[in-house]
Amino acid sequence: MNFLLDEVARATLRLAEAGVDSPRTDAEELAAFVHGVRRGELHQVADADFDALYWECVARRAAREPLQHITGRAYFRYLELAVGPGVFTPRPETEIMVDWAIETLRAMDVADPVVVDLGTGSGAIAISIAQEVPRSRVHAVELDPGALAWAERNIDATGHGERVTAHHADMRTALAELDGRVDMVVSNPPYVPTGQAGTVPPEVRDHDPAPALWAGADGLDLIRGLEAVGRRLLRPGGAMAIEHGDGQGIDIPPLFPEERGWRDVRNRKDLARRDRFVAMRRADD
Repeated sequence: MNFLLDEVARATLRLAEAGVDSPRTDAEELAAFVHGVRRGELHQVADADFDALYWECVARRAAREPLQHITGRAYFRYLELAVGPGVFTPRPETEIMVDWAIETLRAMDVADPVVVDLGTGSGAIAISIAQEVPRSRVHAVELDPGALAWAERNIDATGHGERVTAHHADMRTALAELDGRVDMVVSNPPYVPTGQAGTVPPEVRDHDPAPALWAGADGLDLIRGLEAVGRRLLRPGGAMAIEHGDGQGIDIPPLFPEERGWRDVRNRKDLARRDRFVAMRRADD
């Protein structure tokens, strides 16, 4: 048996015993990272090339340090992003909301759509939209200066600096100069109730920045504020999408009532058929 693959099997058992959700995948990703290959190429690594650094990385992961902090990279749609301490690690489930946003923008009769990403973090949402919607102009808003530095790094590294502009600002008051001119607002805001800290995995609780996680007793404090922000920024007929947590889908649509000019407010599901984000439109004049 290939020695490296044998080591990966041992690492898988160690990570499983530590409570890691995806021990085999993480063991392989760490091996690929250490040896500078893709996961599917591990069989090409010769026994003589085994690097003892691998077990240092496994130990860090067994201590529940996020995989992405160890490798310094996170994959999101068609992007490889730099991540680490101080920035929220983008999650695969957010890709579903971004897919909806991209398809909605493509269907709009707008030559140069203006998009605002509120709470951009690593820049995953903003950069994906810029990359996949030609001629879009995306404004990425982030209050945390540490997270903003990661977003700016990723914007530059992916070559989208001409169409993605990073803003150091509070999402609740940002971009007054764009009031009534925005075609799409999208946000993955903080939405974890403060009382649920004990149920949050240590990779999240101990490593993602607190401002990106906690949002009051019911987790909806920031989302309540986004109703006024969307109403301010969006043009008539513009669209908005907001990610939320499990069990919150029933509480969010009433925050965007028809009498305030919202239409087509509905929950959208992720691949596991769970409510994942709420999408809505501003009424036409």
